[in-house]
Amino acid sequence: MDARKEGLPWRPRFSAQLRVGLGLLPFFLACAVYLLAQSSTDQPSRASALLKSLPVLYLAGFLGTAHPGGGYRSLLQGALLCSAVGDACLVWPEAFLHGMAAFGLAQLLYLRAFGLAPLKAGLLPPVLLVAAPYFGFLLPHLPPHLVWPLLAYSTALAAMLWRALARGGSARWGALLFLLSDAVLAWNTFFHPLPHGHLLVMTTYYPAQMLIALSAFQSPRLKSH
Repeated sequence: MDARKEGLPWRPRFSAQLRVGLGLLPFFLACAVYLLAQSSTDQPSRASALLKSLPVLYLAGFLGTAHPGGGYRSLLQGALLCSAVGDACLVWPEAFLHGMAAFGLAQLLYLRAFGLAPLKAGLLPPVLLVAAPYFGFLLPHLPPHLVWPLLAYSTALAAMLWRALARGGSARWGALLFLLSDAVLAWNTFFHPLPHGHLLVMTTYYPAQMLIALSAFQSPRLKSH
């Protein structure tokens, strides 16, 4: 057996995965800094908004190292930048609608990135069977002026999840975590505050964004055959 030939299929792939893993170290550090800083103060500030947005901003920049690039990577970067704006807005309760609008645009960009091929229409009913009853449960607890904006956002999120599930890979797991994070946020905000609710939201949100971003690195060169 030729060990050199045996190594050819996996060594370049392992090297690329190692570079991606090392490249994510600043992201994890930024997440840790924000979570530690947030636990020591509940006061909204520009500094806390910056720290909260920094991990997602880093992911947007980190995507610049993905090869091949192209439209998919650019759409993900746009979604991450919109998410960072949403993160900053949500630091201030009075900017909730602005933050939701920014995240809504992020979901639409993710939706555009994932596309409609393969369609896999059979994945849509299970998504709706989860999303629609949950929204219906929260509906009586929502402020009237937020009902329609939240319905529009929930529709965009459900559509994004459907397309991410159809795409597969890390995008699928990222979208599922995104849904979980938003579900916890909605419960914590509109129904009943949870112990360490913000921590639960952010420790699902940051990995969600990371996993979706990593889908840009899943080129044919990184996939096994």
